[in-house]
Amino acid sequence: MGLEMIDAGWLSILPPVVAITLALLTKEVYSSLFLGILTGMCVYCFSTGGSLLQAVTYVFDMMAGKIGDNGYMIIFLVLLGSLVVIVTRSGGTAAYGRWAVQRIKTKRSAKLTTALLGLLIFLDDGFNCLTVGTVMRPITDKHGISREKLSYLLDATAAPICIIAPVSSWAVAVASEVEEAGGLNAFLQTIPYNLYAILTIAMVFFLSATSFDFGPMKKAEQEPHIPAEAGAGESAQPKGTVLDLVLPIVTLIVTAILGMAYVGGFFEGASFAEAIGENPVAGLTLGTFAGLLVALVMYLPRKVMTMQQFVTGILDGIKTMIPALTILILAWALGGVCREMIGTGNFVSQLVTNGHVAVSLLPAIVFAVAAFLSFSMGTAWGTFGILLPIVSMMCTAPGAEGVLIPALGATLAGSVYGDHCSPISDTTILASTGAQCDHLRHVETQLPYATLVAVVCFFGYLVAGFARNAVVTILASLLMLGLVLGGIWLMQKRGPKKAAGGVS
Repeated sequence: MGLEMIDAGWLSILPPVVAITLALLTKEVYSSLFLGILTGMCVYCFSTGGSLLQAVTYVFDMMAGKIGDNGYMIIFLVLLGSLVVIVTRSGGTAAYGRWAVQRIKTKRSAKLTTALLGLLIFLDDGFNCLTVGTVMRPITDKHGISREKLSYLLDATAAPICIIAPVSSWAVAVASEVEEAGGLNAFLQTIPYNLYAILTIAMVFFLSATSFDFGPMKKAEQEPHIPAEAGAGESAQPKGTVLDLVLPIVTLIVTAILGMAYVGGFFEGASFAEAIGENPVAGLTLGTFAGLLVALVMYLPRKVMTMQQFVTGILDGIKTMIPALTILILAWALGGVCREMIGTGNFVSQLVTNGHVAVSLLPAIVFAVAAFLSFSMGTAWGTFGILLPIVSMMCTAPGAEGVLIPALGATLAGSVYGDHCSPISDTTILASTGAQCDHLRHVETQLPYATLVAVVCFFGYLVAGFARNAVVTILASLLMLGLVLGGIWLMQKRGPKKAAGGVS
């Protein structure tokens, strides 16, 4: 937009607070995000002598700018939506469902398979959510797993695995932010200290292997609401085969990896890690387009679809992505207001820098600040992009070198927590889209799970600040998580007995 950022002080955290509070209170995300953006623009314009009309104009300027900046993401999503509808109408999804139901025979195995697939697709978090959601949704529906639980499994294995996978777009982004601390080598050292990612994955497998649930998720699992796929199955072909689903999806994955490498210059001499981090969404777009071409070649000669039906499927697929795209555009605009115009990130980072805290407490405090900032702005990348350089500088001071790696790990962990559970996060939005779950229901049901892990992580970073040993930190955190989950289980077990005694 070409406007200079201002220092709005405490007012800089008002827009995300307004958006998140309204979303949770009204259960309506579109107007809440818009009002959050408008609040931020009013703060900017009123601070610089502008008018309300100017603020409204800036809102749409910001939205238009973010659409341009994220053009590849928009194209990728509409192509992926089209591919999902087309393979479903080909009968491929139904055939896969029949095949998988014969092999995935229990609710537990369906959840564990979803979690394992989530860990296998570690190149990009949004791609993870949408691909695993497409493949596993028919199976989880068949076994009565709620869309809320599927959304959680997608979300909890997306960013957490990407942030600890050495070969991912996230790894390259982090390495570029900590060049002075050692670059990729520093990132590798932070992996054992990324407690949120490690504990979230551990919790996913614990919840998948057991029937244990609590909070709003427990009610969702007891009374699962599984809607019919809107417009997807009404014209599915009976002659569809498993290959009609698997081959386009495999083509998408393989070509996406090759596309990332190509766009990033791997075939011109760049390293593979650098290449896939250069412009991963462009590679994903190429992969999705290749998946559509393979579907076209497979379906038309066998008369699974006519050309008219294929094109209609593309258009209907685009329509299915409109709600998610609308939320994404609004979320991008809100993040743009906070980062580029009113200095939310700078304000929070100054609070950290000026806090003069004890060195041993630094990892825990950095984790809390990163979590708050990421939750407020809805972006892990934006958060660690702001905080990692500051943390690196703070930990180069005499006496603080020993907490550099734990503090960097805490920054990444807090950023992922906020990204995981914020209602305005890209990944949260794409997880609810991949599971075809109501967005705010997804946020409401997963928030207790994510926050429980975050509280345990805070305890773990207190240990890390004093022990400065990764093994001790991980073991202490896992023990704490086990004790908390055991306590919740005991309370649930005793609750019904007391109620029954009161009735008698």
